[in-house]
Amino acid sequence: MLREMQRERERQARAQERAAAAAIRASEQARRALERAQAWEEKERKRLYLEARQTEVEAMNEALAAEIATLESLLRQTLDVDDYLDLEALKQTPVLAPFRPGDLATPEVAPELVLPPPPSGMTKLVPGGRAKYERAVEAARSSHKAEMEAYALREKGRVTALSHARADHESEVARLKADAAAQNREVDEFRAAFERGDPAAIVEYFSLVLDRSSYPERFPKQHKMAFVPESRQLVVEYELPTVEASVPSVKQYRYVRSRDAIEQSARPAAQVKATYASVVAQIAIRTLHELFEADRSGKLETIVFNGFVNTVDPATGQPVSPHLVTVRTSREAFLQLDLRNVEPLACLKGLSASVSKSPSELLPVRPILEFSMVDPRFVQESDVLSTLDERPNLMELTPGEFESLITNLFEKMGLETRQTQPSRDGGVDCVAYDPRPIFGGKVVIQAKRYKHTVGVSAVRDLYGTTQNEGASKGILVTTSGYGRSSFDFAAGKPLELLSGTHLLYLLVEHAGIEARIEPPEDWVDANADAITDEPPVEQQTVAALPATPQIPPCLTCQRPA
Repeated sequence: MLREMQRERERQARAQERAAAAAIRASEQARRALERAQAWEEKERKRLYLEARQTEVEAMNEALAAEIATLESLLRQTLDVDDYLDLEALKQTPVLAPFRPGDLATPEVAPELVLPPPPSGMTKLVPGGRAKYERAVEAARSSHKAEMEAYALREKGRVTALSHARADHESEVARLKADAAAQNREVDEFRAAFERGDPAAIVEYFSLVLDRSSYPERFPKQHKMAFVPESRQLVVEYELPTVEASVPSVKQYRYVRSRDAIEQSARPAAQVKATYASVVAQIAIRTLHELFEADRSGKLETIVFNGFVNTVDPATGQPVSPHLVTVRTSREAFLQLDLRNVEPLACLKGLSASVSKSPSELLPVRPILEFSMVDPRFVQESDVLSTLDERPNLMELTPGEFESLITNLFEKMGLETRQTQPSRDGGVDCVAYDPRPIFGGKVVIQAKRYKHTVGVSAVRDLYGTTQNEGASKGILVTTSGYGRSSFDFAAGKPLELLSGTHLLYLLVEHAGIEARIEPPEDWVDANADAITDEPPVEQQTVAALPATPQIPPCLTCQRPA
């Protein structure tokens, strides 16, 4: 018996040992399974992290590529857009909500008179029942009367509130209609001013056209305009983006796994320069396209585009605004271009534009026409100025006085003038000399007091004289203006055409003389063959200049840095 018990204990002990061993093996398997799961999870986490970083880099590179594609297609982007500004679309149609009084429109249900039931049956026989019934009826009638009085007051308040709400709604409707009518009248007045060729309205219209043009956010989109009615010439001073704001300095992003970092490679300097030069050229051509396309009524004959950039001179740390492109083109010449197939820089050269040799390095060009000479803040019609009669009228000077005025003006501009024979058309002809080495030389100057627009024949005569004299430059100054044919002929030639507004500006800037140009009613231009049939020049004068005016360069000198 004891032996059996001993064997049973041994069997139990071995069973316990086997159970313990099995438990240990199961625990070890579970531990290894957990470790494998954790290792897999860590590996998967790392894989997902790497994929996320790679996706991030790919997105950054795609954004870079999209940005470059946008810069390369600035011109093409506008070709499928109609830049015409329909002034009728500026009119306002008021949105008038219907009158919704809500609960005020629903009258309250009047309280009903509820009388107690009359006594019947055995209740009639109860002593005092009839009197009790009559008292109940009287109480019901009295309560109903009070309720009706309260109801009447509430209804009166509701009707009054409804009337006020309707009056407020009608007042708001009237205000919205009045505001819309006022805006629509302004649009009609603006259209009328634009159609009759008012310079301010023309400038405002084409400013709105450029304001609607869509560019990348970092582009400044600032511009100034002036309109010269004599030649139907629009002058645009347009702020270009800097190279830093337009061309990405990064060529590509790359993820470095060993350092868990995103590195970038720099865009080659040559590529940055080429892209920026293309951006500048595309903006110039695009602006010309948008303006001409928006001009369905033919208000513009010629456009002058001066593109400049506001930046800091790295050599001095001072703010500078160098011009990087300048071009003058006529409607006829520009509309012959197939802008879908042009190369922007070559297109500008074909338009005889002056383009910076290195826009990214801010190498400036001299504007074809200084904006300050036509800016209405400097030159404006002023027939209401109290000091008008105190300013000399160039059209009333004697030939000798006009001759001296022009001669002295160009002397103050740095030239050595020599008077020639009197002009057969009553103007001033002189030969001047620019004493500067290299850039200097002989200059032929002709000045003509005209009421009507100067014709191209006068410009041809100046060119012939310039060639005959062996001069390096010819300058034609008039008290009126020039037509498109004159600018077309002068394009690419050593000729400079200065209108009456330019002359007034130069007199203020270089001689301190504030003058006006007001042809007498009986004025007859001396040489009828040299004029056109365009509208006569009215009054012109120069307003007082601000304390720190723009200082244009001498017209026969290089633009100062």
